[in-house]
Amino acid sequence: MNMPLPPAEELARIDHELVQLDARRAYLLGRRDWLLRLLYAPAPPGAPAPGPASGRVPAPAAAGEAQAPSAQTVLLTLGAVLLAVAALAFTLVSWGSLGIAGRSAVLAAVTAAALAAPALLLRRGLRSTAESVAAVALLLTMLDAYALYAVALPDTDGTAYAAGAAAVAAAVWAGYGRVLPGLRLPLPAAVAAAQLPLPLAALAGQGGAVGVGWALLATAALDAALALRVRRSAVLGVVLASALGAGALLLGAAASWSAASTAQAWSPAALLLAAAALGTAAAWREPRAAAAAAAGGLAWVVALGGVARPGLEPGWAVAAHLAAALPLVAPVGVGALPAAVRRGLAAAGAGTAALAALWAWSVALPAPAARAGVLDEVWAATAPGGSPFAQGAAAAVVLPVAAGAAWWLSRRLSRPEPAVVAVVAAWSGLFTAPVLLGFPAAVVFAVQVAGVAAAGLLALRSAARGVAVAAGACALGGALNVSLGALDGRAATFAVWGLLGAGCALGAAYGTAPRWARSAAAAGAAGYAAGLLGAASALTDLAVAWWGLPLLAVPAAVAALGSRLGPVRLSAEIAAGAVGVVAVALSALRPGTLALTLSLAGVVCAGAAVRPERRALGWAAGVLLVAASWVRLASEEVTAPEAYALPVTVSALAVGYLRRRRDPRASSWTAYGPGLGAMLLPSLLAAWADAGWQRPLLLGLAALALTLAGARRGLQAPLLLGGAVLAAVALHELFPYVVQVAGVLPRWLPPALAGLLLLAVGATYERRLADARRMREALGRYR
Repeated sequence: MNMPLPPAEELARIDHELVQLDARRAYLLGRRDWLLRLLYAPAPPGAPAPGPASGRVPAPAAAGEAQAPSAQTVLLTLGAVLLAVAALAFTLVSWGSLGIAGRSAVLAAVTAAALAAPALLLRRGLRSTAESVAAVALLLTMLDAYALYAVALPDTDGTAYAAGAAAVAAAVWAGYGRVLPGLRLPLPAAVAAAQLPLPLAALAGQGGAVGVGWALLATAALDAALALRVRRSAVLGVVLASALGAGALLLGAAASWSAASTAQAWSPAALLLAAAALGTAAAWREPRAAAAAAAGGLAWVVALGGVARPGLEPGWAVAAHLAAALPLVAPVGVGALPAAVRRGLAAAGAGTAALAALWAWSVALPAPAARAGVLDEVWAATAPGGSPFAQGAAAAVVLPVAAGAAWWLSRRLSRPEPAVVAVVAAWSGLFTAPVLLGFPAAVVFAVQVAGVAAAGLLALRSAARGVAVAAGACALGGALNVSLGALDGRAATFAVWGLLGAGCALGAAYGTAPRWARSAAAAGAAGYAAGLLGAASALTDLAVAWWGLPLLAVPAAVAALGSRLGPVRLSAEIAAGAVGVVAVALSALRPGTLALTLSLAGVVCAGAAVRPERRALGWAAGVLLVAASWVRLASEEVTAPEAYALPVTVSALAVGYLRRRRDPRASSWTAYGPGLGAMLLPSLLAAWADAGWQRPLLLGLAALALTLAGARRGLQAPLLLGGAVLAAVALHELFPYVVQVAGVLPRWLPPALAGLLLLAVGATYERRLADARRMREALGRYR
């Protein structure tokens, strides 16, 4: 260790410095004690409070009553509860042993002591203790009121006495809080007690639901005024005003909706209109009170609708409430009204319109749903006409009115959501109105087809995506429903399906429309074309198996148009493919017809595969043509399919050879796959069903030759097809012997062999994986 001074000298210096530090510490400790005595000594009267300005700082947290607030709160609460229990027990048990003078003296002394104690405690700085004692004092005042009623006024009406006692208690507690402003409990307790006098007085006076509602509304108005004027009690005032106002609104609504006549409805209507005025006034004064304006708007709607309700049917009563809500939506965007009032009234109007629309939809939806019964008997002409639905006229009026309100909101608020609701409500009203009103079937179909066309045109032309999607969904649902209903009659089927198909074709050709809308229209046009062809086939009384042949005209037309379809080509081709699948499914009932349908479908796919961008359809054409040949041979019970497959195979292989000469990079699957499949697969099926040995032998030799040729020329199709057929033939020949051996072997041997095979593969897994990877790469070099 590097030491600049000798050890003895350095040790002496350290001892000297430690002595100086001790002396300094003793000085600082003494100074600290003197300052504490100076700062926390009792201040003379009139002296400034400790703080930065007076040079005095507050005592530390550990020196005051709040040293342990949680423990202190628990102790004070327990003490207050015990005192309250004791006072209650004394009042209920020991009160009878005292005379009138004794009772009065005890209650007066205890209450006076409890009311006076908080003042002394506050002067000593014991605020929490003062709050606890004040709570006991407030409880004692209520016990005094109960004792006065039990002893001096037992014959007085209990509800009326409770109302008066609550009013006196509220006044006393409010005055007590003003005298001792340091207490926080008396004023909220006074506000809570002030909620009781008016409602209890209304109950005592037999005021009924409306009278109680007026009492609640008046109390809510006082609470709202308190919340607006006294910021310290704003939260409590808002909560109490909201609760009591909601109670008044519910009582008024119940009385209005249960009124038997218009005259009886005027009394709750006045209450509701007063509630509407109160809510609007509160929102006018307070920018954050939009909910109050919304409640006021609902009160307005119920008041006016309730007056009109007794003389109307239930459906038209809903319409009356909706009409009362329309003025609430109108002020949206009007700058003269405060924003809170506009938002609240608009919310009330929109909510009423939404509820009315939901009711109308519940009435209207059974009309289109009833059309599912047409499927029980197609073209039976059983559609009813001239039978209106119950409440149908009101629903037919409510839906467009609600749509108008939503449209107005979308225009004033510049938001897409109300516009979407407006589109759905307006379209559903137009689509269901003729059925709800009981119009004849011809008028119903005409109006509904027009509604579908209007929705489709809106989907094609609307710049708002949400509106366009909603209109497209309405057009799709309406088209499906009216198409289902048109199955009730022959003329209706051809007229409705023809008009809708033509409309879809025009929509697909609408150049400025969104691509998704045009694609959907193109698919719809293909579907309706197929439907018309199927309906025409049904008129000819042909067997169902023959209906698939006319349907192939749709895929043929789409394949012929090709690139001229433009951006809707893919959706049209998908729809045409679906029509082709339906055609094949219908023809499956008769093998000869199925073979013809498969052949024609193969020709259509081959024609479409001529275009470079649709070369992949050549595979589908080959599969369909081969399948057609197989089905035909099977239907004729041919036992030697090679005689029919060989000419096709030679022709296909010749075409493939020419293709390979012109384009050496062409895949062997494209050139030789269809021809080889046409020859090998029918022969393989026949060999598996043949008990002789000649066919399997010849097929095995041919497959072996193909496998060797494919390996020699580097062609995937001959190699893999020949190898697969050779393996299948070998399995067919060995299968009887395998079955015999399996019957002789012990039953435990096959699982054991399988386990050994798995162990061997697992032990050489990496090597086998590498071998498989090399085989895949080798095959990948073949064409």
